[in-house]
Amino acid sequence: MRVLLTGGSGFIAAHCVDYLLQGNHEVVFTVRSHEKGKKILSNHPNVPEAKLSYVIVEDIAKEDAFDEAVKGTPPFQAVLHTASPFHFNVKDAKKDLLDPAIIGTTGILKAIQKNAPQVKRVVITSSFAAIVNPKQNPDTYDESHWNPVTMDEATNTDPGTAYRGSKKFAEKAAWDFVKDNKVNFTLSTMNPPLVLGPVVHYFNSLDSINTSNETIRDMIQGKFKDGLPPTRVILFVDVRDLALAHVRAMEREEAENKRFFITAGFFQNSDVAKIIKDNFPELKEKLPKEMEPDIKEFPYKIDNSRATKILSIEWRKLEESVIDTVKSMQAAGA
Repeated sequence: MRVLLTGGSGFIAAHCVDYLLQGNHEVVFTVRSHEKGKKILSNHPNVPEAKLSYVIVEDIAKEDAFDEAVKGTPPFQAVLHTASPFHFNVKDAKKDLLDPAIIGTTGILKAIQKNAPQVKRVVITSSFAAIVNPKQNPDTYDESHWNPVTMDEATNTDPGTAYRGSKKFAEKAAWDFVKDNKVNFTLSTMNPPLVLGPVVHYFNSLDSINTSNETIRDMIQGKFKDGLPPTRVILFVDVRDLALAHVRAMEREEAENKRFFITAGFFQNSDVAKIIKDNFPELKEKLPKEMEPDIKEFPYKIDNSRATKILSIEWRKLEESVIDTVKSMQAAGA
């Protein structure tokens, strides 16, 4: 397939590129600048331009941001939309998080409908944030659950609520668009929790690392020597499994018009610290002496069977994910 991949310089997209190329797909990724595009291409020096190239999309929050990008020559058959803000540095919840996520999602669907009728498959990165109900967890989470946050709460409370709202309302907007319009494409959404895994050495400085990996970076830099912080998110997935899930959802008919809860299972910060201590003795002095679990019992169960079966994901264990993440950070100068 010929694939448009948005958010090309992002943590998830970088791994999507690898799996798309392994699957012999032709990839055009979006970036905000030529500098970023050239950096990504330089990491794939033996891949011809016909197989991997980029297009500039400066601001995903603009209504018509993707109108030109989706006009592929030759045409695209699929779009993987991974571009969306994820940070808690929020001054204005609507402007900084909600608008870019919602408009970016509906904007690309409108652009596909208007300018790219050959596109048959669209896969969007959503989040467990669109599923979770922080106030009242169900017994078991699966794809049927939706975060009950309201737009008023998302706009007027705290950055965490604003982020969860941005993911919920962006994904809802995507499903509503497909339901309310005559489109030529099917939709699949990926709903991962915390995403761990190797950083991309050619792109991420350790100062601007993806939010999900910040805790591991801070551990190995000795920032938690006096004690581990509480575990904020208790579910994880390895970025490579998430990237593969995107590609397989694009490739498989059984994945059409489905949500996927993409998680390998539970963890907490003490688990991560112990894995680092056991596998990187040179980092022992950077870690706290006491690494007791801050969670005695996880408050709900998970059902990730849809992703396991339909996308054939063999979930990486936390140990592999943490070890590979630390090695990649050491290679990047940690």
